[in-house]
Amino acid sequence: MTQNTGPLIGVRVVEMVGIGPGPFAAMLLADLGADVIRIDRPGGNALQVAPPERDVLGRNRPSAAVDLKSDQGVDVVLDLIERADILLEGFRPGVMERLGLGPDVALERNPRLVYGRMTGWGQTGPLADRAGHDINYIAVAGGLDPIGRAGGPPQVPLNLLGDFAGGSMYLVAGVLAALAHARATGEGQVVDAAITDGVAHLLAMTISMQQAGAWSPRRGENLLDTGAPFYDVYETSDGYWMSVGGLEPRFWYAMQEVFASVGLGDLPDRNDPKNWTELRATLRGWFLSRTQAEWTALFAGTDACVAPVMALEEAYEHPHNVARGTYVTEYGVTQPAPAPRFSVTETTIHRAPDRPGASTREALTDWGIEGVDDLIQNKVVVENQES
Repeated sequence: MTQNTGPLIGVRVVEMVGIGPGPFAAMLLADLGADVIRIDRPGGNALQVAPPERDVLGRNRPSAAVDLKSDQGVDVVLDLIERADILLEGFRPGVMERLGLGPDVALERNPRLVYGRMTGWGQTGPLADRAGHDINYIAVAGGLDPIGRAGGPPQVPLNLLGDFAGGSMYLVAGVLAALAHARATGEGQVVDAAITDGVAHLLAMTISMQQAGAWSPRRGENLLDTGAPFYDVYETSDGYWMSVGGLEPRFWYAMQEVFASVGLGDLPDRNDPKNWTELRATLRGWFLSRTQAEWTALFAGTDACVAPVMALEEAYEHPHNVARGTYVTEYGVTQPAPAPRFSVTETTIHRAPDRPGASTREALTDWGIEGVDDLIQNKVVVENQES
């Protein structure tokens, strides 16, 4: 392990381990230098997306396994909360309260605490106590229906839009804003981060166009949903793809210049949507005439806004990503480097992902918890829990 670095050095975070957006938010805070302690179940999580030692979402922070069914285990977490700046939890509404770790108890113990709550539906509303996943949240928020091609069904954007963009990133923004308030006033508060709220917020530009009458309710007929042939992907002769993003006229003309340089003819006027079917067919035929590598070479160094579509394994090796160190291999795992980047407070990957409970003694001791050996002996906390 290397030394923890980053702009959040000195910020202490208790993470009540869940799945998806909660761990991602905790990873981001830890990447930025926060001292995060993961509170795992002694048996680990029911849903494990990868072996713990290869689960990138668990990096940069130690895991302590605590039995929350035990009063002593709850007391351990309350002792940690007393020392923390931020708590993150991603359970259904009411679970933390039933454990004896709800906001009222936590804020009484630590009035400066920022209590971050990550859910899909939020803490209130008719769906608040219902189960759900990313796909359900973005569906109800209005983010799923617009994504897809004309005549086809909605297309699922992995779990990037809901879990991580509408969920984790809003949780992180919320707890850091609340932390600034707490440090200025001494007053902690609860941050209710709902994926449905975050996705709705992300739709601000689309809603602006819709409200202005510039967005069709039908998929695949709009500027950014593959309706426009100059904002789409095209297959190449070797079965790969190129992305085309020539929205502004100057970028569109730069693309036409590349086509002209290899003897391809004029394109129909793109300003008249009546020409879009013909324009799409022409572009499809042209891109099918060469390989992805050939098109990539032809468009290199231009402002045509045309780029190859990279598979993950290819993205790891793309020259731009390599030059910036966008992906790195640390502790035997290829993973994204911390982001964003800072000119003074550099961030690092300083710790491999832990197995649940692998660092119970170390983590609790570092946080000033007393009698850790007795807690382990009495199975209130568990050391070196196997995955």
